[in-house]
Amino acid sequence: MSDAREAEEPTTQADQPRTGADEADGPGTEDGGPESRRTGQDDGGRRKYGPLGTVLVIIPTFNEAENIAPIVARVRESVPDAHVLVADDNSPDGTGKVADELAADDDHVKVLHRKGKEGLGAAYLAGFRWGIEHGYGVLVEMDADGSHQPEELPRLLTALKGSDLVIGSRWVPGGRIVNWPKSREFISRGGSTYSRLMLDVPIRDMTAGYRAFRKETLEGLGMEAVASQGYCFQIDLAWRAVKAGFHVIEVPVTFIERERGESKMSRDIVTEAAWRVMSWGVGSRVNKLLGRKDQ
Repeated sequence: MSDAREAEEPTTQADQPRTGADEADGPGTEDGGPESRRTGQDDGGRRKYGPLGTVLVIIPTFNEAENIAPIVARVRESVPDAHVLVADDNSPDGTGKVADELAADDDHVKVLHRKGKEGLGAAYLAGFRWGIEHGYGVLVEMDADGSHQPEELPRLLTALKGSDLVIGSRWVPGGRIVNWPKSREFISRGGSTYSRLMLDVPIRDMTAGYRAFRKETLEGLGMEAVASQGYCFQIDLAWRAVKAGFHVIEVPVTFIERERGESKMSRDIVTEAAWRVMSWGVGSRVNKLLGRKDQ
């Protein structure tokens, strides 16, 4: 597999990820601090984790021309060794052109030009596949609008040294939100609670979009079967990680509402999540009653 530091420029169509990675070895004892929350597999300190490898921060964009340069600059300052992949869905406002200019000036910045707006989930999946194919050891989800603070990324990466997936959580002790209306907070909290109960998982912030995955974790989640988007995409991956027995940690973060541009949240996204989660939850309970494994 090629060295991520010498990765080639991405093409429009991302290749399929490889699977069946060897089990990592080596020490991993850091857990992200006293406020972090462990869920999923409890390794009791016995499991060993290998080194993280090079970090790729994936930032999906659609009409984020005002935001992309500042957020990339903050990532590069916060974690200088990390690379950034801007996955742009052919933004009409010229976000892709701005990203190309950033990449021309900085070899740690890459751009994945996609044909059109296909949704957050599709953009992340394309970014994951490209990152795995090009040898990155850690794949990070981050919004372009500044709601996810790049300055908190080092804490997520520290927690990942002893886990498979780290979620930047708003709803664990120490997590908080800034400048959200009560209606938006109600939807987010309610969506996470509903998903946690329906799917019987201990994760507090199921819809969180600030996450750091080990490459091996993504390879073990069955990404080829993921078709959900938005809120639902994040719920889907978190549930898959818990079902697969991966060790998940929630680290408290501060989520700040965007100052520029328009939110991509819509009623359709919330409705899709509610129906899909209900379907998954009912199906899982039926499978348990029949002694079958979840698909």
